[in-house]
Amino acid sequence: MKILYHHRIASKDGQYVHLSEIVRALTSQGHEVKVVGPDVLESSDMGHDGGWVTKLKSMLPKAAYEVLELGYSVLAGWRLYKEAKTFKPDVIYERYNLHQPAGVIVANALKIPIQLEVNAPLAHERQRHGGMGLPWLANKVEAYTWSKSDKVLPVSEVLAEHCLKAGVPRERIDVIHNGVRASSLDMALKMAKEAQKNKKEGEIIIGFVGFVHLTCGVEWAIEALKIINNKSVKLVCVGNGDNIEALKSLAEKAGVYDQVNFTGALERNDVFKMMATFDITLQPDVTDYASPLKMFEYMLFGTTIIAPDKENIKEILRPSDAVFFDHKKPLSDSFVSALVDAVNNFEKLECGKNALQRLQEVPFTWDNNAKRIVENFDKLINQKG
Repeated sequence: MKILYHHRIASKDGQYVHLSEIVRALTSQGHEVKVVGPDVLESSDMGHDGGWVTKLKSMLPKAAYEVLELGYSVLAGWRLYKEAKTFKPDVIYERYNLHQPAGVIVANALKIPIQLEVNAPLAHERQRHGGMGLPWLANKVEAYTWSKSDKVLPVSEVLAEHCLKAGVPRERIDVIHNGVRASSLDMALKMAKEAQKNKKEGEIIIGFVGFVHLTCGVEWAIEALKIINNKSVKLVCVGNGDNIEALKSLAEKAGVYDQVNFTGALERNDVFKMMATFDITLQPDVTDYASPLKMFEYMLFGTTIIAPDKENIKEILRPSDAVFFDHKKPLSDSFVSALVDAVNNFEKLECGKNALQRLQEVPFTWDNNAKRIVENFDKLINQKG
């Protein structure tokens, strides 16, 4: 199958990991994939934030930036149309972005099946967190984009509810969670075994992967270290952030400075090397509709996951697969209590092993996701006849 993959990702982060893994999986299964999107990714390192795009967004009035976004979609649509005429794809696969109806317009004009991968209700998200100048426009464009797609692929059932409310029929929705590379399973097992050999007796490493800021949960993990009061328990935070120095100061005041390590942003292979050393991993909080990429990687290494008892998380993890904390209570209490209990009872816990088994049984893999995407396209091609 010839697949034209369209996106508007300008930052080299978890979004890029998702894109590159789906492309790799589709290609490895024998399909020809042509990627159309911003060129900035090709020359960027992991952690790149999009550069001038991010700066432009911060400088312009919200309404002006939103009009520019929609204007960019016209240019993106023209580029996509030209690529489609040259490449002659069987189908179009697009990663949804706000104010970007280009994919569905081109696909419908050329009568090519299109699937839309949806990772967040971006109109709702931006209105809630950053505010919008023209919310009515964002809502209309988002509803149009979703409803005109042949198949919409939200990453959680909670997100599927947003799609339904926007007018997408249930039969055109297929929930596909994030995952890991199938070939990583054996690699992770070997890395974890090797890491355990090199550990000191009684050492427990708590790991966090993600953007580090003052409300990411790291501050609560530092509080937990103080309560645990055991120098053999370490905290390793992988990722960059604006408040690392403030968190270091917090650790120093708590008397656990020598137990905390901030590695900064790492390349993917180095992140996996660090994860292999983790015993307990942290998912302190997450948006209600997300399918957290790092959580599947925590599962991959068989770690004990501390996670909120939110509906989207419980789509992935069963009660036996993680240590859940009550997200409706103050996280400084419920999260800290769950982490302290997990450390103190670590030798008795089986949830890391259970989570790894769950990952394999579903399976939550990019390779399985690619197969489902292709199966959807096969049905759509037959329907369009």
